Amino acid sequence: MSKIIEGLKYSESHEWVKVEGSVAVIGVSDFAQKEMGDITYVDLPDVDDEVTAGEEFGALESVKASSDLIAPVSGTVVAVNGDLEDAPEKVNEDAFGSWIIKVEMSDPSELDNLLDAAAYRALIGE
Repeated sequence: MSKIIEGLKYSESHEWVKVEGSVAVIGVSDFAQKEMGDITYVDLPDVDDEVTAGEEFGALESVKASSDLIAPVSGTVVAVNGDLEDAPEKVNEDAFGSWIIKVEMSDPSELDNLLDAAAYRALIGE
């Protein structure tokens, strides 16, 4: 069974969002990292890049597949987790402790389009 943390928001494309004021901390769910297998590369955007909800902002590559990362909210990238460039396996080791980007949200109401923990659990059938 996948780890799902109450109080976070989830997208149907398996990203999680932790809200810290006007900043969205974004990573991938435990379910997603299990489905992908051993992650070998994380393609990160640059700080100051603009991301748009529902559009690709990067990618994860594993021994099994490549998967686009889809922005759950729109805004400006204010931080990227550079540790993942050298150690992409951290996403496998701790999906919720290994955030990917932080975004200054341009429209926090977009959070209303995301799933809560119970709805995400239903989406993945657990």
